[in-house]
Amino acid sequence: MYSFNPAFEAPSGSPIRELFKYLAQPGMISFAGGYPASDLFDREGLDAAAARASQQPALCLQYGPTDGIAILKEQLAQLMTRRGTPCAPQDLLVTTGSQQGFDLLLRVMVAAGDVVLVEQPAYPATLQALKLQQADVVTVPVDQHGLDVAKLAELFETGKLPRTPKLLYTVPTFANPTGATLSLERRIALLKLAARYRFVIVEDDPYGDLRFEGTALPSLFALSEQVPGSRDWVVHFSSLSKIVAPGLRVGWMIAHAEIVRRCVVAKQTVDLCSSPWTQAIAAEYLASGALERHLPRIIDAYAVKCRALCDALDANLARHIAFHRPAGGMFVWARLNAARDASDYLRVCIEQNVMFVPGIAFYRDAVDRAALRLSFAAPGVEDIETGVCRMKRALERYFEGQ
Repeated sequence: MYSFNPAFEAPSGSPIRELFKYLAQPGMISFAGGYPASDLFDREGLDAAAARASQQPALCLQYGPTDGIAILKEQLAQLMTRRGTPCAPQDLLVTTGSQQGFDLLLRVMVAAGDVVLVEQPAYPATLQALKLQQADVVTVPVDQHGLDVAKLAELFETGKLPRTPKLLYTVPTFANPTGATLSLERRIALLKLAARYRFVIVEDDPYGDLRFEGTALPSLFALSEQVPGSRDWVVHFSSLSKIVAPGLRVGWMIAHAEIVRRCVVAKQTVDLCSSPWTQAIAAEYLASGALERHLPRIIDAYAVKCRALCDALDANLARHIAFHRPAGGMFVWARLNAARDASDYLRVCIEQNVMFVPGIAFYRDAVDRAALRLSFAAPGVEDIETGVCRMKRALERYFEGQ
């Protein structure tokens, strides 16, 4: 009846959001969604920020600049400086979540058939956006130390790439879904590759502030100052979604001025500007120092939850599930032994009122059907322990049905 863009002839939605219908099931314990813990939102601090923002109606209730309101850009520049990634406000583009920033970047840089490199396993919305952009996606494997940069170099050196890639997408710190962090050695090697072969590294960093073990590593954007010729080849994305509140929908990108300028034009056609109201709240919240005061509470809580999940997996499922303990972030990446199918296992788990995301959601090719992602951020410690006990019971029933 209708004639659609070929990319939307048979569109598929988010495989994670497809699981949300089960959340209404009474008593369900979910390790599925990558949601921050609602009980850790700083409601008092955000209420106070909103009250201050409302005193400036011409700023927060009117249309705003496409690139973001000035007071927020100033606060975000200061935040990036505290993270060791200094930038000027004019280098920043405020976006409606960092996912919008990635979509804008694809619009201005990637045409149908262009090669884009993606770490695998990868965030499903990234794969979905690339599919809709009709990019030629080439995957690069990930291990417990992040993107396998040696394998990436091999793709270039052996001529296995169909064309020179436009972009490489990576979450180098506490990746979604694996929880892995790219080592310093690999970060430097990756920047050298980008400078040599002239492709853009898309550094997505929503989780970097959520470290509860070990020593923080500099971002790729910060390190690019030390690797000759690489600075112009890094686009950095970040967000307040995981450390303040996803409902604000405040993200940002830092990139070369020519990239930012084109993304601003693309954003004008999408939403004119991100909500000045939530931008003003975010600016007031950051300016008050509330994030620095509140963030340690979130980090401490996630450390306890991560330990509870990993300890419960060790106690109940050690013989059947292998995993690595992350040093931060929100996720544990696991794998069923004996190459069992995590999607089949999930169906039995849902019957036991517990769920996770099967690994198939994070692969474009060479799918590892035994893999699964568990998020420890949202449930409480008691629910985490109960949920893993339910997973154990479900695994026993799953084995019975084999």
